[in-house]
Amino acid sequence: MLNTSLGRFRLVALLEGLSFILLLFVAMPLKYMVGLPLFVKYVGWAHGVLFVLFFITLAQVYIEHNWSLKKVFWCILASFVPFGTFVLDAKLLKTKNS
Repeated sequence: MLNTSLGRFRLVALLEGLSFILLLFVAMPLKYMVGLPLFVKYVGWAHGVLFVLFFITLAQVYIEHNWSLKKVFWCILASFVPFGTFVLDAKLLKTKNS
């Protein structure tokens, strides 16, 4: 999976999506319901790093695979929607195998 730019992008997208889910549904409730803000600090930091890596690997795939701007737009949109990167990965895997 890490041998190609598309594989690296898929891995980073999945990790970014997972960090987003953890941030929204674990860390934030712990902060506001239990009073434990430390989780938001560390999960938020990890999510920020993965978010930047998402865009870097997306740029690599865009250049190497000549993706359209429309496809790039949908990838960016998926990164802002909870569970969006998981749907994106399923679509990328489907188009890769067909």
